[in-house]
Amino acid sequence: MALILASASPRRRDFLKQMGISFRVCPARGEEKIQPGWHPEEVASHLAKQKAWEVAARHPKDTVIGADTIVVLGSEVLGKPKDKEQAARMLSMLSGKTHQVMTGVWVITGGKGYGFVQKTEVKFYHLTGLEIKRYVDTGEPMDKAGAYGIQGMGMALVEGIKGDYTNVVGLPVARLLRLLRELGQL
Repeated sequence: MALILASASPRRRDFLKQMGISFRVCPARGEEKIQPGWHPEEVASHLAKQKAWEVAARHPKDTVIGADTIVVLGSEVLGKPKDKEQAARMLSMLSGKTHQVMTGVWVITGGKGYGFVQKTEVKFYHLTGLEIKRYVDTGEPMDKAGAYGIQGMGMALVEGIKGDYTNVVGLPVARLLRLLRELGQL
């Protein structure tokens, strides 16, 4: 029996390695599907659950961790930008405001699923057009929900956070470890 991370995210992988956890990476391959009108928490939870169950179906004897992180401004979910223009629009929307980062986490073990959604508030500084352009031109925003990475150059955009920093990076480590311990997986 092995622990499997159903994600190709290098940040999630690094967090688990830092915690000394032995695991394999087996990314989910399916299309991420959500329904219009879902509350943002439902979106984060469903996407993580979908990934975890997809991989668990291929590895039924193993324990699978699925996670999905979204950025929410008001009730609008900001995913990964499709292009530089969309990245700049997202950053303009976040400028000077507080938003939420939500990570859905699902652990599948023994044919049963256990999940939670972790929330962290993030406040951005007021950003100038030039600051946004320079950041977008680095390419960093292109593979990140909300078009920024707090663990990279995007840290310069953030005035403060309230909650779990690792959640903003993409995996609420402390809460996940507690769940894995409760399930007898650590």
